[in-house]
Amino acid sequence: MKTHSLVARRLLVACALMGGFGYHFATPTSLQAQSKVQSQLITVTGIVSDPEGPSIGATVMEKGVAGNGTSTDIDGRFSLKVKPGATLIVSYVGCKTREIKAVAGEDMDILLQSNDEMLNEIVVVGFGTQKKVNLTGSVSVADKKALSERPVTSAAQALQGVVPGLQINNPNGSLESNPTMNIRGNGTIGDGSSGSPLILIDGMEGDINAINPQDIESISVLKDAAAASIYGSRAPFGVILVTTKRGTEGKPVINYNNSLRFSSLINMAHTMDSYHFAQFYNDGCVNTPGWGPHFNDEWFGRIKDYYEGKINTVMVPDGDYWKNPYDSANANVDWYDTVYKDHNFSNEHNLSVSGGTSKINYYVSGNFLNQPGMVDWGKEGLKRYTLTGKFNADLYSWMSLGFSTRWIRKDYIRPSTLTNNLYQVLGRQGWPILPIYDDNGFMYDSPSPVYGLQEGGSDKTQTDQNYYQLNMIFKPLKGWDIHAEFNYSTISKMRHWDSHMIYNHKVNGEPYVYNNGSNVHEDYHKQNFLNWNIYSNYDFTVAEKNNFHVMLGFQSENLKEKDFGLQRNGIIVDDLPEVDLTTGYGYDGKEITPSVNGASYEWSTAGFFGRLNYNYDGRYLAEVNLRYDGTSRFRRNRRWIWLPSASVGWNIAQEKFWESLTPYVNHLKLRASYGVLGNQNANNWRERYQTYRLLGISMNNGGWLQNGVKPNTVGYPGLVSEMLTWEKVHTWNIGLDWGLFNNRLTGSFEYFIRDTKNMVGPGAELPATLGTEVPKTNNCDLRSHGWDLEIAWNDQLPFGLSYGARFVLSDARTKITRYNNNPSNSLDPDTYIQGRYINEIWGYETIGVARTNDEMNAHLSSLPNGGQAALGSNFAAGDVMYADLNGDGKIDNGANTLENHGDLKLIGNSTPRYMFSFDLTGAWKGFDLRLFFQGVMKRDYWQGSGYFWGIAGDFWWSQGLTGHSDYFRDADTWSVKGGYSAENTDSYFPRPIFGNDGNKNHQTQTRYLQDASYIRLKNLQVGYTLPQNLTRKIALEKVRVFFSAENLWTGTKLNKLFDPETIDDPNGWGGCAYPLSRTYSFGVSVTL
Repeated sequence: MKTHSLVARRLLVACALMGGFGYHFATPTSLQAQSKVQSQLITVTGIVSDPEGPSIGATVMEKGVAGNGTSTDIDGRFSLKVKPGATLIVSYVGCKTREIKAVAGEDMDILLQSNDEMLNEIVVVGFGTQKKVNLTGSVSVADKKALSERPVTSAAQALQGVVPGLQINNPNGSLESNPTMNIRGNGTIGDGSSGSPLILIDGMEGDINAINPQDIESISVLKDAAAASIYGSRAPFGVILVTTKRGTEGKPVINYNNSLRFSSLINMAHTMDSYHFAQFYNDGCVNTPGWGPHFNDEWFGRIKDYYEGKINTVMVPDGDYWKNPYDSANANVDWYDTVYKDHNFSNEHNLSVSGGTSKINYYVSGNFLNQPGMVDWGKEGLKRYTLTGKFNADLYSWMSLGFSTRWIRKDYIRPSTLTNNLYQVLGRQGWPILPIYDDNGFMYDSPSPVYGLQEGGSDKTQTDQNYYQLNMIFKPLKGWDIHAEFNYSTISKMRHWDSHMIYNHKVNGEPYVYNNGSNVHEDYHKQNFLNWNIYSNYDFTVAEKNNFHVMLGFQSENLKEKDFGLQRNGIIVDDLPEVDLTTGYGYDGKEITPSVNGASYEWSTAGFFGRLNYNYDGRYLAEVNLRYDGTSRFRRNRRWIWLPSASVGWNIAQEKFWESLTPYVNHLKLRASYGVLGNQNANNWRERYQTYRLLGISMNNGGWLQNGVKPNTVGYPGLVSEMLTWEKVHTWNIGLDWGLFNNRLTGSFEYFIRDTKNMVGPGAELPATLGTEVPKTNNCDLRSHGWDLEIAWNDQLPFGLSYGARFVLSDARTKITRYNNNPSNSLDPDTYIQGRYINEIWGYETIGVARTNDEMNAHLSSLPNGGQAALGSNFAAGDVMYADLNGDGKIDNGANTLENHGDLKLIGNSTPRYMFSFDLTGAWKGFDLRLFFQGVMKRDYWQGSGYFWGIAGDFWWSQGLTGHSDYFRDADTWSVKGGYSAENTDSYFPRPIFGNDGNKNHQTQTRYLQDASYIRLKNLQVGYTLPQNLTRKIALEKVRVFFSAENLWTGTKLNKLFDPETIDDPNGWGGCAYPLSRTYSFGVSVTL
């Protein structure tokens, strides 16, 4: 026996020496102790089952002993050694966790009950909560885990693709931009109207882009009129309800988590190198009738020599000064690479403390985000500070009190020349031949895209948001409660920017002023928002099964804004750019009158509302809402509106005839709703509803002098319609919710129709002799329709792996049903056509690019009645050939109307269709994994700007990027004849031509119509939670480390010049937008 023990020990030692470092060695004493402990254990066996039969992969754990557990096999059987008297914890997906005393010597028969958590899940709705099973309106809930662990700067970014029907677009990657949101597509085309959802944080309007994502407990999205109608005219296009965390009874829980992030820009453009750029421009110039090469032989030779490393000078002297670099320089600079960083480091830290007793609870948190910008010149960055406090107390059995406050500060700094259009300016202004430094090593402004960033001054904005919420709940009788909520917020925004003079240097190194403007600008914005909500709920039951809930309430809102600002010229000391340290004079010594601005604005709303809920035995459901709203934005006789809604539901799975199907389909509900909401929201509410004529007064802007000073002026007011009133939104919704196989497979499907009527649009055309614009009236209607689908599967495998998959798909389209301002049905993309879907793209069918002159001549000969003359002249090899669709022997667009469109046809639609996301999750023995894909299945995109074509139209608005290199070149092309480039007759782009003559190739057409559909791996997360038996030894309840990656991969057929997410950037030009970032994040979350 001793020999065998010795051999075993030697084998273990040998294995360890050969790399078996994972073995734990035991001395004879420890082996004996282990044997003694094992002899004290009992073996427990049994079968775990649920209403569907044996539970495959159920987890059986010994309570209080970390790591001692097992999983059931395919027959639901298990075997586990535990201490005598131990308690077993048995859990299974879709079932309630059960604790049971271990019994040895016999098979334990453990039956798990179905977990009705999904049915009993509480969902936040307007002015209260409801059980999810009793909902009759359209409400979707976002998982808070999907929000808190993403390496993004705002909760809105993390919501993208999570909720069906909620469309969130990131217009660009700039730190100062926020995602745009709408629910179920475009809801209005009203002039200035807003189709954005109402965002409420703990019942108070707030900024979802500023709130700390770690503070969020849940997000409910109310999508139809029945769900949103309780908020009336402030929520015509849905509501996003954000509920923040609160303390719970128990010992204090302290959590710290951080995120350390490394980012780089994705899909960034690049300028051509100077050698190929000069060829591109010269080819375009020579192709243009009457033009010659822009870069002459001597200049082009210097560009080529510098490119090949034969010379190291980049500028040409012109007397004492350097010659204009646009006419002479030969540098080789990729301005996108120069301006933007290769990578960036940012970090976020969050600390929270929560706890309480049965009477009082609290939640306090602090968050800090430091996000430097990607611009490599000057200072760019965002810092956000957030403090949150939330306190609740039951003062008496009939009275409770709650108070919360939130302070958010955002400090944003950027170079004063870093405008929203910098990224597009780089394309047309940043020629690669322009130098960053002159030949003496001084920074040079040509104008240079970077000199102003580095030395031109800074632009600083500090925004403070303060929120205060006080609520009291009285319960005078059982089932009756009264709520009084007081919400108050302030937003203070201070902006300072200063512009400094820019100095270039002469050939001898002597500085001189190049840009002589200098000034200091200060702006201040203050907003005060006051909101009262007073409402009462009463619940009662009649004859046991007839359950009623009644709510009556009143809501009022008042918002005041104050703006003022000033600007004064002549900075005295560059390092002290303050208003009181300016001279008020220009560089030429002439006095410049300081500019000032100031204004005050105010609006108010009030509403009376009521809601009646009824359910019979949880099977038959009904809800009726009614709201009477008024607003200060209309004339007195048009301020008030009635807004009704109704919804019904049928919990089919709770019928007796369904009992035999319950093990398979345990939840099935059909619901339908209809409602009317009013819209008085506007993108610019200060100017949106002008029912009174406004007199425009301007200071010191007259075109003449009086006593040596420009006089003030008054503009004649335009016409207005005092009949302006509410837009009305009518919404129908039908939905089906289901839960199958003990709620492992859950989902919902909804179809909706939304009619927006009486939108504000241009009035009918009147003769020009009117002398002013026609007033706007309520004269437009549209219809949106579509559907939302959500399917989720959650399960656990026998070896302990729990996993989930969730698929979201939605679609929405919008058709104009009334539009009086286009009587001719013009196909102009800037107008609408009654009876047609919005965003239609009409264009020509492309035959191809002619590879030879003979091919083009043959094509023109097939068009005997005018060829392609309506589109341009001088057609040759490298130009586009269009199809004669109407067979009239010529190519044209007829009258460019729906009835007479010539050879035009409907070639696409730019509305995003079939927006989807796919979320995969898994967890096993402390490890967790998530892959989140998001995208659009169908979208057409036409981009006819110079950013797409490269050379298009005006010489100074063209550009040469690497994406433009594949252009037509034949033996007669300048660069080919010179031996600099090879022929490219099978090119993607046609031959480049400047001026109007090039427009013939740039017509909207099928060849260059872009497919903007895409799929993007939006987020990848890998985490590991340390075992509690280890962390508790160092007084830590939970420790999780994680890695996360954002925007990791993109699949799209879109031209590489563009990003499918940023092509709609309102600040971009021709789809050119500040790129998004790929972010890698590392972090730890520690809970005490």
